[in-house]
Amino acid sequence: MTIMTEAEAKTILDKVIALSTADECTATLSGGRDGNIRFALNNVSTSGVVSDVDLGVQVAFGKRVGTASINEFSDEALARVVRRAEDLARLAPENPEFMPAVQKQEYRASDTWNPATAAITPENRAEIARASIDPCKAQNLIAAGFLNDGAGFVAFANSNGNFGYQRATSLNYTCTVRTEDGRGSGWVGRSLKDAGQFNVDSDIQIAMRKASASVEAQALEPGKYTVILEPVAAAGLISFMFNFFGARQADEGRSFLSKAGGGNKLGEQVFDPRVTFTADPWHAECPVLPWDGEGLPRQRMNFVEDGKVTNLNYGRYWADKQGKTANATPGNLIMSGGTKSISDLVRETERGILVTRTWYIRMVDPQTVLLTGLTRDGTFYIENGELKYPLKNFRFNESPVIMLNNIDELGRPVRVAGDESSLAMMIPPMRLRDFTFTSLSDAV
Repeated sequence: MTIMTEAEAKTILDKVIALSTADECTATLSGGRDGNIRFALNNVSTSGVVSDVDLGVQVAFGKRVGTASINEFSDEALARVVRRAEDLARLAPENPEFMPAVQKQEYRASDTWNPATAAITPENRAEIARASIDPCKAQNLIAAGFLNDGAGFVAFANSNGNFGYQRATSLNYTCTVRTEDGRGSGWVGRSLKDAGQFNVDSDIQIAMRKASASVEAQALEPGKYTVILEPVAAAGLISFMFNFFGARQADEGRSFLSKAGGGNKLGEQVFDPRVTFTADPWHAECPVLPWDGEGLPRQRMNFVEDGKVTNLNYGRYWADKQGKTANATPGNLIMSGGTKSISDLVRETERGILVTRTWYIRMVDPQTVLLTGLTRDGTFYIENGELKYPLKNFRFNESPVIMLNNIDELGRPVRVAGDESSLAMMIPPMRLRDFTFTSLSDAV
């Protein structure tokens, strides 16, 4: 029973709440089926399916909190996990920032379940791996990739009468293609709501073309260049920046949104007027659960509108301390854009650099969000609207705040694949002025 019905989940949760003698109790059930297949050197290396359901229980006596978890659901097991959480709470020190469980909430369901994605089988995964590997073998290229799909549910209840239940599916695919001599590398990734929209036959060709075209990479002097960042390359930087949209960080002087004399930059023009960032749990292509980890209902909310910071993320403790209204932690981030493709942006570029991916990104200065990292898997010089030749990879030192003030043009947003962020993201390709490359990298 890896995906419980709402009634089944509520029966267990109600039992847990009734068993607790603590001042308050919150119980969360989550589970489902996760399938995967991994391939490397043109061979499947691992595949499998993991099915499980977990129950987490959090209780509080005053400001003393204890948590425990279990994955069996007999009456005896439920009583045992509640006792364990309560024993731990009695031993715990008081949490000075403790916030009580939320009161009963209303949630508007989001469309996070897709039947085609839920119906993926081991045979489907094997076929995707074959369709990735065979074309590469035929052209003496080497494929390595990973497909992960999931179908599950989450349900929670607390002693204040709050309850939520929803099912969700996911599909993520990435593939790196290398030439046999290791001098060329290309990459493709997809993150989709609907598995029926996944076309591995055409997607693998993208990585293959980039791998073949990136052999004989030439060195270009580091400096400031016009760049076209593909969506996943831009997302690697933007996700770091969004970590600093917390009101507490800004108010305490720990963020690029902090003001020198105290306070934050809410309402100020921080980015190019074409930049808008929205969190929207009901977005058609990128839906997420309609609540956050504390059970607060998510709402559609602009964090940046026309370049101005319009909202910050107020956690419950900080909102209470500052006399503000708390808002739910967003589950996705949708960036505004245009209608043009990456190819369109390239055709309209006189001179510049196309970056497929950014990786190994690390923070240099949190107060300016200055980041350092490397390009990889296909970096090309653009001249007169064409990819003229491949480039050796670069190390960059750049702040997404600065780069989002140096916009030439934004393309059509797409859902981003990869592990850049726990946020689901819709990011456009973007052409930027004066992107800073500091040195060359011999990595492919």
